[in-house]
Amino acid sequence: MPPVVVIAGRPNVGKSTLFNRLAGRRAAIVADTPGVTRDNKEAEAMLRGRLVQLVDTAGLEEAPPDSLAGRMREGASHAVRDADLVLFVIDARAGLTPVDRHFAQWLRRQDKPVMLVANKAEGRMATSSILDAYELGLGDPVGVSAEHGEGIADLMSEIAAHLPPEPEEDEDNAEGRPLKLAIVGRPNAGKSTLLNRLVGEERMLTGPEPGITRDAIASILTADDGSRIEIVDTAGLRRPARIEAELEKLSVGSAINALKMAEVVILAIDATEGINDQDLRIAQLIEREGRACVLVLNKWDAVEDRNATRKAISDRLETSLNQMKGIPVVTLSALTGAGVERLLPTVRKASEIWNKRVTTGELNRWFEHALEKHPPPMVDGRRLKLRYMTQAKARPPTFLAFGTRAERIPEDYSRYLVNGLREAFNMPGTPIRLQLRGTKNPFSEEGRRG
Repeated sequence: MPPVVVIAGRPNVGKSTLFNRLAGRRAAIVADTPGVTRDNKEAEAMLRGRLVQLVDTAGLEEAPPDSLAGRMREGASHAVRDADLVLFVIDARAGLTPVDRHFAQWLRRQDKPVMLVANKAEGRMATSSILDAYELGLGDPVGVSAEHGEGIADLMSEIAAHLPPEPEEDEDNAEGRPLKLAIVGRPNAGKSTLLNRLVGEERMLTGPEPGITRDAIASILTADDGSRIEIVDTAGLRRPARIEAELEKLSVGSAINALKMAEVVILAIDATEGINDQDLRIAQLIEREGRACVLVLNKWDAVEDRNATRKAISDRLETSLNQMKGIPVVTLSALTGAGVERLLPTVRKASEIWNKRVTTGELNRWFEHALEKHPPPMVDGRRLKLRYMTQAKARPPTFLAFGTRAERIPEDYSRYLVNGLREAFNMPGTPIRLQLRGTKNPFSEEGRRG
C-alpha cells in the first residue's frame, strides 16, 4: 500500500484546494465557505515518482464530541493516526490563530512526521506570517499558494523526501494493477477518436471542432489476455501564449497532471501536419517527467506522400529529441482503425523498457569497457576517475556512477554514457537518468577537513 499523506488544519485554510492541486485533479469540492469538507476524501497521487494516498480531512475545531464539528474532528483525528506524513496547513494571509497553536501542540503529541505548510502565501504580508510559523515548533514551514500553483513543485519534493523509504515492489502485486496510459497532444489530433477506437465504443465526444475534450477522462480497457489498461484522454495542449480562457487553463492543467500520473504516454500527432514545435515541447515535457512515450502519427490514411512524411518526421526527431533516441513510432488511422492493432503491443514494450533493471555485474562489465573505449576527460588539468556504476531504480531506469570528482563530468561525456547504456541494454526511446556521485580523496585538503 502506498504511504498515506494526510492534509489537516483548521477550516478554510485551503486544505481541499491543496488536495486537488497535489492529486492533479478536482477530486474535492472547494468553496470560500468554511466547512465544505465533512468527510475524509482520498485520492492517489504521484509526487516526484512516489505513489501516495492523499487524504483530505475536515477542519480541526474545538467542539463537543457529539456535535457535527466534533464528529468531523474525530474523523480527521483517525486519519492522522493512520498517516505516514501529516501536512499541517495554516493560512499565511490570516496569520497564526489560537486554533493553529492548539492543534500544532496536539500534533506534536501524536508521534507522527509533520510538515508545516503555509498556504495562501502570496504577497508581502504572507512572508511575515511564514516566519511567525516557526513558533509552532513543527520545523521549517513551506510556503505555497494552492490556488495559483505557486510553490507546489517544491512542496512535492519535500513530501517525497519526508516519506518512509520505498519498499521493493512485489512483482505479483504490480502485475495486478492496470497499466496507466495517457493520450496527449495538440487540439484536434484525434486523441478522443483514438480512445474510442481502443475501447471499442463511443466513450468520448468527438467532432471536427478542436477543444471538445475539457477534462482528463479515464477509461479501463481489458485486453484479450486479461491485463488491464487505464487510458486517460486529455484536453489538447496549445502553446501557453495562446491559452487565455480560465476553463482552458484548468483543462491544460488537468492534461499535464494526467501525463505526470501515467506510466506510458501516447503523444498523438496529426500526420497530415507533421511535427511542429508544440509537439516537441510536449515530448520534452514527457521526457522531463520521466515517462515512457509512444509517438502516434494519426490520420495516416490522409497522408499523400508517406515516405517523405516519415523521413521528415524521423529527421526532426533525430535533431530535436535526441534525449529520447529510438522513440517508438506507430502510424495509424483512429477513424478507420487501420494500424491500431500495433499500438497496444508497442505500449506494452515501452512499459517493459521503462521498468527494466540491469544487474550490477552486467552494468559494470559494460562500464569498464565504456571507460576504456573513451576515458573521462581532464578537468582543470586533472583526470576524473570513475570507479563503478549501479542502477538505483527503474520507472524510468536511473543509474548512479561513482568516482573521484565524478560530479564534474562534462555534459557531453554524460550523454556518451547515457547513449551507451541505451544501446548496450536495448532501452530505445525511454528516458534514462544518470546521476554522478563524487567520492572524497582522504589525502586532499578537503578530505582532511572532512
